[in-house]
Amino acid sequence: MTTTSARTVLFHEIGGPDILTVEEVELPAPGPEEVLVKVEALGLNRAEAMLRSGTYYYQPTLPGSRIGYEAAGEVEAVGAGVTGFAPGDKVLSAANFPLSSHGVHAERVVLPEGSLVPRPSGVDAVTGAAAWLTYTTAYGALVERAGLVPGHRVLITGASSGVGTAAIQVVRRAGAVPIVTTRTEGKRQRLLELGAEHVIVSDSEDVVKEARGLTGGRGVDIVLDAIGGPAFAELGGAVVPDGTLVVYGWLDDQQPILLPRQWPLTVHGYANITALTGTPEGRHRAAHYLGSGLTDGTLRPVIAEVYDGLDRIRDAHRLMESNRHTGKIVVRL
Repeated sequence: MTTTSARTVLFHEIGGPDILTVEEVELPAPGPEEVLVKVEALGLNRAEAMLRSGTYYYQPTLPGSRIGYEAAGEVEAVGAGVTGFAPGDKVLSAANFPLSSHGVHAERVVLPEGSLVPRPSGVDAVTGAAAWLTYTTAYGALVERAGLVPGHRVLITGASSGVGTAAIQVVRRAGAVPIVTTRTEGKRQRLLELGAEHVIVSDSEDVVKEARGLTGGRGVDIVLDAIGGPAFAELGGAVVPDGTLVVYGWLDDQQPILLPRQWPLTVHGYANITALTGTPEGRHRAAHYLGSGLTDGTLRPVIAEVYDGLDRIRDAHRLMESNRHTGKIVVRL
């Protein structure tokens, strides 16, 4: 096999969902330590909307930028030196690559061997496409970085997101207590159903005051924040002395992240690629955590919507930007 073609999501300028196109792209045969994967389903992440709109932490390479961190698929061919995968293996993309050059929202992709992990046995493509990045981010930030242990009270902001819903389950799995925030009253009941112990509606309630009240004035042990911006500094008031704040996202991308004045506490900026999935050892730990949780049922991806066909990618991005959904958006090929 020398080359193959694949319908691929591309964009040639910065903008909204309508700039996304689906085009035929020629793919070379996998080279040394590369793997060709036939994609069965792909998952959306806020990072992709930010890349497309020019607000991600790096800019896309234009024209012809690829896009997409998450995909579930099957190995079709391997290059020389590949030892971890063989044709027919079910895999997930490890989301540890530059989006413009290696984005996986396509019918087929060629990736380095180190950018794939085995799909847990018995996990279907839609579930797989919704699982890797959300759970590895929640696990890495809460367990490995913040030291989550049983009994901890954890405040999760932006809890209706894919990572937010995964974090609720990671906290529950550790025997800890998830206290979550959401902007609107309409998502309160759904988040309670998904395992939140308490829900704070940030548009109408004071997050710091409520978090302290719910913990008997003590405060939470850990904050997992998706929003950033000036409001991040205020969250320091919700934390116990020597507590931990972890910011992994910047949904408030118009303002710089301000640090809390309270002391003592520990503040971490968490990037999954550098902290966990960028090394073989980190991918090994994350894959085993995910696999065991999916097998025993303690981890169950919350899927907001499944779109059929790559041509629905614009609709999927529109839903993501609407913020009406709870959980992950998946496109099934």
